[in-house]
Amino acid sequence: MTNAKKSPPGIVTRPRTTAALIAATVLLSGAAITEASARSKQKHHHQRHHVQNDWRNANATLAEGGGGRTFSGVASYYGNESGNRTASGQRFNASAMTAAHRSLPFGTKLRVTHGGRSVVVTINDRGPFIRGRVLDLSTGAARAIGLTSRGVGRVVAEVM
Repeated sequence: MTNAKKSPPGIVTRPRTTAALIAATVLLSGAAITEASARSKQKHHHQRHHVQNDWRNANATLAEGGGGRTFSGVASYYGNESGNRTASGQRFNASAMTAAHRSLPFGTKLRVTHGGRSVVVTINDRGPFIRGRVLDLSTGAARAIGLTSRGVGRVVAEVM
């Protein structure tokens, strides 16, 4: 007759219990990571939402025009930074028809009107960083619409 030893019930189930405990821990920690990343995505989505609407926050008025989005507000100009790189990586040219905007994509064309005169500018920089302003025009663009005499003025901009 063979002597088969019976192991106590706790010893046989321990490896299974350990495996189940490890699997449960991995699943729960995975759920915690998923939940944390979902919260992170919500937070980033919320922040991105503010960036997209940031152009409205500087006392800008929004209207839908025939060709695209139209907004108005106070614009200024800058030109002392000639030769420096803009946020888009281009060299700043004060006499070029360019502008800085807080959130519009680089390369966006705007028709900017001030006092009955208008100019088409390309967004290639970020700004203005002064509260209450919606655009920073290059000196050339500001000169073309007569904005250089006062330094700032109310403009209407239409995305083309």
